[in-house]
Amino acid sequence: MHSPGQLPPVPFDAALPFPVEIDTLALADLAGDPGWRRPVLVEKDLLVLTTGGHGDAELDFQPLPCRPGTLLRVRAGQVLRCPCPQLDATVVRWDATALRGLDVDPDAVPAWRQLAGEDEDAVISEVTQLAVDCARHRDMPAARALLRHQLAVLLLRLTLTGEARPASRPEEVTFERFCREVERGYRHSRRVEDYAARLGCSVRTLTRACLAVTGRSAKQVIDERVALQASRLLAATDEPIAQIGRGLGFTEPTNFGRFFTREVGMSPGAFRAARDHAPAGRVVRPRSPAEPGHPRPQLSRSRV
Repeated sequence: MHSPGQLPPVPFDAALPFPVEIDTLALADLAGDPGWRRPVLVEKDLLVLTTGGHGDAELDFQPLPCRPGTLLRVRAGQVLRCPCPQLDATVVRWDATALRGLDVDPDAVPAWRQLAGEDEDAVISEVTQLAVDCARHRDMPAARALLRHQLAVLLLRLTLTGEARPASRPEEVTFERFCREVERGYRHSRRVEDYAARLGCSVRTLTRACLAVTGRSAKQVIDERVALQASRLLAATDEPIAQIGRGLGFTEPTNFGRFFTREVGMSPGAFRAARDHAPAGRVVRPRSPAEPGHPRPQLSRSRV
């Protein structure tokens, strides 16, 4: 039996006769090593619901305070590190195909939220039921539809319980469109002109929109996205530095090294070495801001 407000333990994943679109697991099962010395490059979308303990999780190198009721929304491709051994959480993990055909936008859920009151009770109840159904019925093909709809309900609830956003200004709409194009094309082009042509607007319009929303130019937004991806791969993988540079569009390792040093404040080799030698509970953080289109969460002092 589990105590009130405590999620049930997550069973070991058994081999299944069909692909698993949605599953649940314990936070510790995500770690690449028991101490979370390195961040983990997340391959699937996640919801992480803290059930016990206090401490910081690091999402794309940004510390986020966690305590019971804290919910993190982690997108595929981000890096996550939870070095606090006393932090317990249940993770809901899904493939992008799991929500196909359902009218739900998982990116409407913010990266960090502290749940409380009836909202916390409802989310705990839904995560608990989803975990139970994953354990009891996941080897049954009919359960796939059940789990898909449970996930959709959970995401919709989290969207509805968030703070109401004001109507988007024209600059914000342009910025979001620009960020979507950057996400698709940053490995191939860092030229603002290329993105302006895809969006059917001028370079000046893109720069004005980026300055209005972030205080940074369109070129800075593109370069920061490339630097973020480089930081993720350097911190969470052993991929050779030259190969990382080539994958991000740099034909010469020296050009990649100069770019990364300018954006992050240290060379790629120094960044990776600092990762490998960082003491427990500490990880080197790049100087670059959060990913374009997904700004750092604004944490209210009264809720942390």
